[in-house]
Amino acid sequence: MPATIAYLEPGDMVPNPARVGPHGLVAVGGDLRPATLIDAYGKGVFPWYEQAPILWFSPDPRMVLFPEELQIRRSVRRVLNKNLFEVRFDTAFGRVITACAAVDRPGQSGTWINDDMVRAYCELHRQGYAHSCEVWRDGCLAGGLYGVSLGGAFFGESMFSLLPDASKVAFVRLVERLRGWSFTVVDCQIHTDHLARFGARELPRGDFLRSLAEALRLPTRRGSWTI
Repeated sequence: MPATIAYLEPGDMVPNPARVGPHGLVAVGGDLRPATLIDAYGKGVFPWYEQAPILWFSPDPRMVLFPEELQIRRSVRRVLNKNLFEVRFDTAFGRVITACAAVDRPGQSGTWINDDMVRAYCELHRQGYAHSCEVWRDGCLAGGLYGVSLGGAFFGESMFSLLPDASKVAFVRLVERLRGWSFTVVDCQIHTDHLARFGARELPRGDFLRSLAEALRLPTRRGSWTI
């Protein structure tokens, strides 16, 4: 059966990823309004592009971490035990996403986190759906990550480190908090060796979507996660 890629106008919702194009491309176009993004994430689809038009993806396989399967390497546990960093949630979302956009990434010439994406996710943060986990050292932001929360699912978007191990600390502390809140799945989108070391693994798209459907039966923990 040939793939069908939808072409969207502003205001259109992203279709369910029943049939997709190369690399999991589901749709082209549309907009980044909060309602569009929330609907897309609930369908297992996320935006990933550098310049307009917006490209919407649902990769197969999908990289996923189940919180109870988190693996903490001995070297990372040593860093955690030293308490070198202070971990906070939702106190500097704008700074985290801006830092993620600016960080150099091996093998990439640029970033998909353009100005439109920054504005869109900052608005999702204001509405209580997007969250940041920040790592601080001596009062300075040293690393962190951000993503979107729906039901019992957390959709990780990007992370950065300005000091060694900062993003690792952020990821571990985030997953530990999600596990304590009975979240059932952390979407890591695509395979990286870095995430695989923490226990993330690839699932066929269908299995991921079934896990997501189960997660979405839980209530969304909307609002600030700041303690």
